[in-house]
Formats: sequence, C-alpha cells, structure tokens
Amino acid sequence: MGDMLTVKDLRVTFLDNNKEAIHGISFSMQEGERLGLVGESGSGKTVTAMAISGLIERSRVTINGDVIFGDTDLRRCSRSQLRAIQGPGIGVVFQEPMNSLNPLIKVGYQVEETLRIHTKKTPEERRKMAIDALDRVGLPNPDEIYSKYPHQLSGGQRQRAMIAAAMVIHPKLLICDEPTTALDVSVQAKILKLLKELSDEYKVGILLISHDLLVVKQLCERVAVMYKGNIVEQGDTMEIFNAPKDEYTRQLMAAIPKRRRK
Repeated sequence: MGDMLTVKDLRVTFLDNNKEAIHGISFSMQEGERLGLVGESGSGKTVTAMAISGLIERSRVTINGDVIFGDTDLRRCSRSQLRAIQGPGIGVVFQEPMNSLNPLIKVGYQVEETLRIHTKKTPEERRKMAIDALDRVGLPNPDEIYSKYPHQLSGGQRQRAMIAAAMVIHPKLLICDEPTTALDVSVQAKILKLLKELSDEYKVGILLISHDLLVVKQLCERVAVMYKGNIVEQGDTMEIFNAPKDEYTRQLMAAIPKRRRK
C-alpha cells in the first residue's frame, strides 16, 4: 500500500519576524492510519497541521519542502486547487468548536457546507446526509440538532457536530487539532472512541495534534514527537510509550501523573 500523505523536509518560516518555525521535518501516513503529532505548546504541531491542510495564510509564511497528498503536491497547488482538495480530501477538526462554528448559523447548514461546495446534491439530499452524519457521531435526535444553533449544544455535542461536518463527505485524511482539550475526561474518552470507530469504518487517516501522550496512546498506532520545530522521535506508539529513546520524550512521559498511566 502506498503512502496517502508524505511530508518531506518541511520548513515553515514566518515573514513578519523571519523566524523558521518548522525545521525540515519528514513523516508519512498510509491510508486509514492514525498518527499522533505530540509536543508541548509552541513545538510547531499546529503550524505543521495548518501547512499540510493549506489553511495557513500564504502571505504570512514561506513554505519549503514537499507535502504530497496522494499524487498531488499541495505546496505547489493554486488556491482553487487546494479548495477542491479541502473537504473531500482533507477535513479539519479544531480545538474549540465555538471558534469554528458560526454562532449565527444553524448547525445543520454548517455541517452541509462541504456538500454545497463540492457536490451537486439537492437541498433535500444534503439535509439527509447532514442528519445521517450527526446521527453517526452519536448525537441524540439528530434532526433536532440539525435545526439548533451552536450555543444550544453542550461542548461535547459541538465537538461531535464539528466532526460530523468534517466527515460528512468522507475525506481521506482528518486533521484533528487538540480535539478533546476543552472537554472533561469522560467526554474526551467518548470523542476519541468515536474518532477511532469512524477511522476504522471509513478507512479515514487521522493526524491527531496533541500535547498529551495519553490521548495519542488511546487513538494512534504511531506517534511523532515534536520539540522546537523538529521531530525528535517517531515510531510505533506502544514502543515509544514503553521505551522512549529521546530525552525530551522521556520528559514528556515523566510529566504524566502515575495514576493517569494505568
């Protein structure tokens, strides 16, 4: 099986301060694989995700290296070519859905957005697909959720709605940037279980961005550890969890309270 995503010698430099934030990182993902990109705040995880998804403002940065998605080099795509890939190819779930969901627009209409942009489905077909997506992510009474505004949902429900919006068109890759950080532990576990089930069912690859090794352990088969814009260690999740080789990875492990490791 070939790689779904290949990132090779990726470098990202911010133009306002001429500071290189990502220093030539490389990794790859196969179809349906779940990879955790883990590190402390400021390590470059989110910048990497934004560069891969094409959501980083091109006027703010220079990007060098290769980001190959399937047969397409995303770094060399025009804006219109990128938009055609975003949604059907790459979906994104952000940390805080209240910052991503428009508070003035009903949830269902927002879940349908990629269908309006990328398909010729009728309004009724889009509505059915959106309700099906809301149902698939475990939201009760999805036809009612469809007609509600974001503020009428709980935090966990909003996060599920965001996942439904990203999954409604069945992308090949789902980039999840700290998708459970704002949620309590029980809801967090349910969201991670949901992501795993969706990945298994639809063979969706997941790139999970997290500062928490235990979150990565619950969902991902492989992990890449980032520190100051570099990947310092990557490999099988359980191998790295049980026998970390890099000193920074060992420090991340040591910071986990013993009661949480069980």
